[in-house]
Amino acid sequence: MERPTKEQIRELPLYDGIALENIIVVTNKADAISAIAELKKHSCLGFDTESKPCFIKGEVSDGPHLIQIATQSKVFLFPTQFYEHFTDISDVLSDPTIKKVGFGLKEDRKILLRKFGIRLANTEELSSKVMRFARVKQRVGARVAVAMLFNQRLSKSAQQSNWSIFPLHDHQKKYAANDAHTALLIELEIERQSQQ
Repeated sequence: MERPTKEQIRELPLYDGIALENIIVVTNKADAISAIAELKKHSCLGFDTESKPCFIKGEVSDGPHLIQIATQSKVFLFPTQFYEHFTDISDVLSDPTIKKVGFGLKEDRKILLRKFGIRLANTEELSSKVMRFARVKQRVGARVAVAMLFNQRLSKSAQQSNWSIFPLHDHQKKYAANDAHTALLIELEIERQSQQ
């Protein structure tokens, strides 16, 4: 499998991703209880976080501002300003029986521990997994992985937006949800192809 160039990725059809109606923003206790119960039913979840970007030299982000967790059919977005309503999210993130897959998990692990004392357990860094699977030498991010495995272009247009605002705009919800959802789909696709 070859790693596509930036130019080749730009030519690919846009990855549509998960529909807005399957993206659930969790802001209260009742929604949190139902979301966490749903997530606990799965043995593997797509995972990511978003933090407000820092543009001033020396500025340190107080993120994560958003935690995204995906099943195959739904993505749950947890804006951390409502963290007191979903502190039980740590039961999912630190559960050694539930695998969490994503890109850039080292940084996610650090900021979750620093801000909430959550110890992320049973994770798989997909950049390394895709590199091994595709036998490429360069590091692979979500955008390249989606291009390689699904022949589509993952939009990164909302990456630098302000994740600390609420409510999130629809394009932010889609971007954040797709980051976690594509991680899960990439994991499942690699597993599927590896068993052939």
